[in-house]
Amino acid sequence: MNPTRDAAAEAGTVQGTTAQILLSTLRDAGVTDIFALPGIQNDDLFDALHGAEGVRTIHTRHEQGAAYMAAGYGMATGRPGVYAVVPGPGFLNTTAALSTAYGCCAPVLALAGEIPQAMIGRGVGMLHEIPDQIGIMRQFTKWAGRIRGPSEAVALTAQALRQAARAPFRPVGLECPMDVWGRRGVALREAPPGPEPVAIDTDAVRKAAKLLGGAKRPIIVVGAGAQDASAEVTELARMLQAPVSAHRMGRGVLSSRDPLCVDPVAGHILWGSADVVLAVGTRLQMQLMQWGQDSDLKVVRVEADPEALDKIAAPAVGLVGDAAPILRALLAELPAHATRRERMGEIEDARGRAWQKLSTLKPQMALLEAIRAELPEDGIFVDELTQLGYASRALFPVYAPRTFLSPGYQGTLGWGMAAALGAQVAKPGTKVVSVIGDGGFLFNAQELATAVQHRIPLVTVLANDNAFGNVRRIQDDQYGGRRIASELRNPDFVRLADSYGALALRANGPDELRAALARAFREDGPSVIEVPVGPMPDPWTMLRYRSSRPVR
Repeated sequence: MNPTRDAAAEAGTVQGTTAQILLSTLRDAGVTDIFALPGIQNDDLFDALHGAEGVRTIHTRHEQGAAYMAAGYGMATGRPGVYAVVPGPGFLNTTAALSTAYGCCAPVLALAGEIPQAMIGRGVGMLHEIPDQIGIMRQFTKWAGRIRGPSEAVALTAQALRQAARAPFRPVGLECPMDVWGRRGVALREAPPGPEPVAIDTDAVRKAAKLLGGAKRPIIVVGAGAQDASAEVTELARMLQAPVSAHRMGRGVLSSRDPLCVDPVAGHILWGSADVVLAVGTRLQMQLMQWGQDSDLKVVRVEADPEALDKIAAPAVGLVGDAAPILRALLAELPAHATRRERMGEIEDARGRAWQKLSTLKPQMALLEAIRAELPEDGIFVDELTQLGYASRALFPVYAPRTFLSPGYQGTLGWGMAAALGAQVAKPGTKVVSVIGDGGFLFNAQELATAVQHRIPLVTVLANDNAFGNVRRIQDDQYGGRRIASELRNPDFVRLADSYGALALRANGPDELRAALARAFREDGPSVIEVPVGPMPDPWTMLRYRSSRPVR
């Protein structure tokens, strides 16, 4: 049942239950999907979802699955992914996904139920009661609020959406007591959140333009905050003849086909002689703390979060705000200061040296090449904590923004398949592939049931080495082969996937993987392709860096 739209509603109000008003506000803002798992504290919310026009409910088999799906949805689109769960243990089950979304700058709206309003904070032992749930929620979000009645439902939901849509992008949260969801009332309508006006520091832009324009060997490093500034980064790179490097979150901002795009191993080499760095939407943690810094290196940072500018080291110039408008201002100013330079020989040399190192990862490379050959150029690749995932950060070509999804610095084992399901829901006409290991797969294997029930055509490539392979290698190489808790007893993954009703295939090697992918991409439901693998070459000999700056 939808909120009443009578003369009062036409005059700028909406009436109904708190849950109906909240859902109406979400729908008006363009929300079309909610990942959810029901329970008694949210019964009135789910009753409202039953009658909500234009909002699809995708119910999952675990709360963490719902939250990971919302994170994948947000990362694939730049729009808030929404999930709803019960309080206490239900909400706590989602905090790994919230921390991942926070670290990856993913817009997510968490909706959590609560115990009855009068009981909050009293510690009487109500079902699913935990101390200070909203305080916990605030540790994992940029903003969180509690809806105390239907009259607040529009304002607080609109505020949550405004916060989610405003840089720096982070998850947000709302909780609502179980006796408030079904309470009827009236709330004032609010216009859907629009873009915030951007104030740009023109003096800082001019200073940055002078530094970059006069640089001899500039380099650009991009992260998640640059995903919506691809055109601007591309134009700046060409104007400066500057190589563009990304590690995980910035992949796809510059197409891998662009001659100025370099993998992180080549980026590390070029960093060693760089004199000015333009860092766009990235914490620059790996570069500043591993690749090295000294007085000869000047950094220009474009960062939405002012507190992040100097957490590691103060930049020469800091520009605060959304990347795209700041970079457009920089593009307008640069011609007055730019120096013509030719860098392609230097860049090609670094790319060649990097390729010599990366070519030792031939087993991973062959499988990734098979995936890239079958995945369309706009297809989405979801990275995981597995040998193929690690290698993909340098070896997998990415051609468009928001098509390489990674858990970033959280390194969230097991997030991949559920996050990829969210991306697939967000992009129903796009092919999505989740690359995952046998260890991570069983964290959320139950969400195959969700994929089958809702006909979500995700393709999962499951590399099975019967181990937590990274841990096992460390135990073999650094601890004399004293293995503990790293070898796994797995089910028959093909039979397991088949039992859920998914297409289940096994591929022995890259050629069979290509054929299996071609078949799986024709399905209108989920597919799992098991790829048996043995121990693979260690990617960390290339991806764990020392300083490339010269010792002076």
